[in-house]
Amino acid sequence: MNNELEISDLMNELEGLSRSQILWLKRIVDQFKKPYKFERNVGSDIIDDFFLEHFGTSLLVHHCISDEPFSKDKFEYLMVTISRMNGLDAELSAKGLRGPDITIDNTRYSLKTEASRYIKTEKVHISKFMELGKGRWVDEGDLIDLRNQYLLLLNEFDRLLTLRTLSKPPNDWHYELVEIPKSILSEAEFGTLEMKHDSKQNPKPGYCHVHNENNELKYHLYFDGGSERKLQVNHLDKKYCIVHANWYIAR
Repeated sequence: MNNELEISDLMNELEGLSRSQILWLKRIVDQFKKPYKFERNVGSDIIDDFFLEHFGTSLLVHHCISDEPFSKDKFEYLMVTISRMNGLDAELSAKGLRGPDITIDNTRYSLKTEASRYIKTEKVHISKFMELGKGRWVDEGDLIDLRNQYLLLLNEFDRLLTLRTLSKPPNDWHYELVEIPKSILSEAEFGTLEMKHDSKQNPKPGYCHVHNENNELKYHLYFDGGSERKLQVNHLDKKYCIVHANWYIAR
């Protein structure tokens, strides 16, 4: 269907709408007229022109009714919805289970978001990679067991994407879609473990430091001994990742 026919059909649909519905549609149209720019990595095997445009348009609609960053549940929903619109087989996973968040054409994806006010453009951070649960958490030997939980979880998905909010009000919006290769995450198996024995926190926090061949830090796992007992991925140098797309939206 061409644009003229779609516009004609839309005009017919407008006749039955209430005044408030018309006003909200006008607000959305005004949002579409604001400056924006969508860019994709031409080598991406995930983001094609169709996905780039539809995801960006959805971000425009979101910021017509919200001044908050795009959340993980919306990210999951859009990945599945746009994939289906694009003719792919896509499903959301059941909530509350460990493993992939979505599956697209038999590829299992883990999805994350990053929107901290302290976000660093060239350093990727995952504040909650997984929950670590209860149990002994005293020395480096215990960190080995916790790291093994992490390594087992890597087997439950094929690819990991994180939607990063690099800029937000009072500035314009800037979203970036980054893939962290599993091969990079798997290198933690050979990382250096460190328990912070001098910490007053209980259980004490710990680290798994992962370095490159020049002994430069690639990233580290942070075993957060706080009330949530969660695992973080910190200070991951973005040069080891794949940037699939960027969306710039005027506020």
